[in-house]
Amino acid sequence: MQVAVVGPGAMGCLFAARLAQSGVQTTLVDYKPDRAARLQESGITVDTADGSFVAKPTVTTRVPADHDLIIVLTKSYSVDSLQFPAEIPVLALQNGLNAVDALCAQIGSARLLAGVTCEAANLVGEGHTHHSGSGETACGSWTSCPVESAVAVLQKAGFEVVATEAPGQKIWEKAIISAAINPLTALLGVPNGKLVEMREARQLMRDLVVEATKVAATEGYRFDFSLVERAEDVCRQTAENISSMLQDVRARRQTEIEAISGEILRRAQFASLPTPRTRVVWQLVRSLEQR
Repeated sequence: MQVAVVGPGAMGCLFAARLAQSGVQTTLVDYKPDRAARLQESGITVDTADGSFVAKPTVTTRVPADHDLIIVLTKSYSVDSLQFPAEIPVLALQNGLNAVDALCAQIGSARLLAGVTCEAANLVGEGHTHHSGSGETACGSWTSCPVESAVAVLQKAGFEVVATEAPGQKIWEKAIISAAINPLTALLGVPNGKLVEMREARQLMRDLVVEATKVAATEGYRFDFSLVERAEDVCRQTAENISSMLQDVRARRQTEIEAISGEILRRAQFASLPTPRTRVVWQLVRSLEQR
């Protein structure tokens, strides 16, 4: 099986390196020609708790047309700039709520797989990622695309992967947790675990979860567990992790606040549902981007 991974960030490098290391013919797609050339020469370095390894996927600037699967791990706001060859299944594993809609508009729903990953990684440098925590990856067919091959190839690469019949539910679940954790870590400049150690931050995180859960309910999503408790558990389990939004703020890059909190706000307005705390953290992170 041949797999293309789109996006040379922390998660894209992690997935491409693990796939290549497992013997899968892997291509990493980077839109910058100069960086792609350097990564082709140097390979991808992954630091883990057990040491480091270097993998050498093929690196190109275009999505190859002869592969069996395309995994999209770019920032959600980059989807509109991507081009995909016809017929190849596309697996979207990005943060936020709007990436799937953008991909459906581009390629249709029939060959789209969607889901979330709870793997944690930080970009140390160009082509160098630190795998800071393992977690489950869940993916499923958005309408009719078979998911079995994607699950099998990711499992071969050592990822914990499950197939789901409700990818939309998984995407909303992660979006709610991300909307509670990521903006607060970016605003406070702290790793995830600190949010449950500070009383006011912890309460605000809970309030953000409640607001977002109400918005999800307007679209028919219900959860048979406490997302407040789940968010706090994520903070504890990834206590030392630096969220992607905090990484972006520190690097003065555009964040994914629009795809997470911004999209929750848009859907809340459509449902005439007030989300005052979500609006405030959205405004504050957007202000950080504009400094």
